Amino acid sequence: MKPYAVTACSAVPLVIDLDGTLIRTDLLQESALKLLLTRPLQALQMPLWLAQGKAVLKRRIAERVVLEADHLPYQPELLDWIRSERDSGRRIVLCTASDQRYAQAVADHLGLFDEVIASDGQTNVSAQRKAERLVARFGERGFDYAGNSRDDLPVWRRARQAVVVNATDAVRTGAAQCTVVAREFARPRSSPLLLLRAMRLHQWLKNLLVLVPLLGAYQLSDMVRLQQALWAFLAFGLCASSVYILNDLSDLESDRAHPRKRRRPFAAGALSPLAGLMLVAGLLAASAVIALAGRIGFLHWLGVYFLVTLAYSFVLKSRVIVDCLALGGLYTLRIIAGGAAVGLPMSFWLLAFSLFLFLSLAFVKRYSELAMVAQRGGASARGRGYLVTDLPLVQAMGVAAGFSAVLVLALYINGDTASRNYARPESLWLTVPILLYWVTRMWMQAHRGQMHDDPVVYAVRDRNSLACGVLFAAALWAAR
Repeated sequence: MKPYAVTACSAVPLVIDLDGTLIRTDLLQESALKLLLTRPLQALQMPLWLAQGKAVLKRRIAERVVLEADHLPYQPELLDWIRSERDSGRRIVLCTASDQRYAQAVADHLGLFDEVIASDGQTNVSAQRKAERLVARFGERGFDYAGNSRDDLPVWRRARQAVVVNATDAVRTGAAQCTVVAREFARPRSSPLLLLRAMRLHQWLKNLLVLVPLLGAYQLSDMVRLQQALWAFLAFGLCASSVYILNDLSDLESDRAHPRKRRRPFAAGALSPLAGLMLVAGLLAASAVIALAGRIGFLHWLGVYFLVTLAYSFVLKSRVIVDCLALGGLYTLRIIAGGAAVGLPMSFWLLAFSLFLFLSLAFVKRYSELAMVAQRGGASARGRGYLVTDLPLVQAMGVAAGFSAVLVLALYINGDTASRNYARPESLWLTVPILLYWVTRMWMQAHRGQMHDDPVVYAVRDRNSLACGVLFAAALWAAR
């Protein structure tokens, strides 16, 4: 390439880094993670590729993994500024250590760049190599450069001006020592709340199901068993959070296409995939340590739950009907594990009721997601096996499952078991219309498009649902 001549009449080229600068994530981490999750056997070759050089590693991954440039977490303020610079007649160049395939896909999507310089499978265009490449192309001090990390310091030493994006204080100071800092785009404040958001602590409400066996046996006053149940709740929460994070990492592209899920920490680029994997390992270790201190039966059921959630995250969630059966089963597994944690046997009635009720809620979840896709004019739910045309059938199956839960409850109340366990079993009949109303109303809300895509979260925030819960508990207390 011939050096680009910079004259008094032409603007100095503006060179933009990609990872951590133009986008809030690292494409090598994302592509390596996607290869690991989708083609684990091929991912085992990554150490061999890395031994041949980082450029070889990036090229081998790029040959096997396609990343969608249209949904990457771009820096909107930086993009607006680049557009204004381009409109003023300035030459805009994308220069990145990412592989040429990914860089070109980003450039084609944005339509802002006059030139793309990237790693080509032989040379890793990073740090000093990037600086030498740009000097050879534009001359010493013949370009301005926008970057974000320590690897960009050698480039800033050869640039006319620096544009600092999302950088730490140390990097900002280093850039100022290398050249004039012409503009800065502030780094978003990091917060421990991001980790808590990634763990989805609000979803821990579902793990309260481990207390159901203790509540059903009216043994909350047994402090030993209550303590065992609370430790089980904590272990389940940590285990569930690890899978939520894995699920978010595997669903990055589909989450970024979702109007609400795109704000999740990993989809938005607020947390890196590497940080996510480290968090998963820590949460699993903590969960295992807590479970080991309890009953061995609970540890076994926790392991089953973890394996089923993994299967759901990577295989079952794309299988029609099977995904909802798995979701309903995961709720029921929490109850079974809770019984194992406190040493109480499980009732067939309770398990049947739980399976039908949570199967109905799983269908509510899918129905709400499909309805949102239909509103946007789509034909199918991304990452799922459902079509928009399946909406009536999903609704019918979900309503049937909900009514089956009501029927199981009614049969239980009318049977001998309820008569033996309750002093006034006739009071239990109040629970039937309460549950019937709640199930019907949940589906009515979903049909009207007013349902959150997680019905459990919706129920916790919904006054009518909370009132139904209070009345249901009051009926049980009156019967007791």
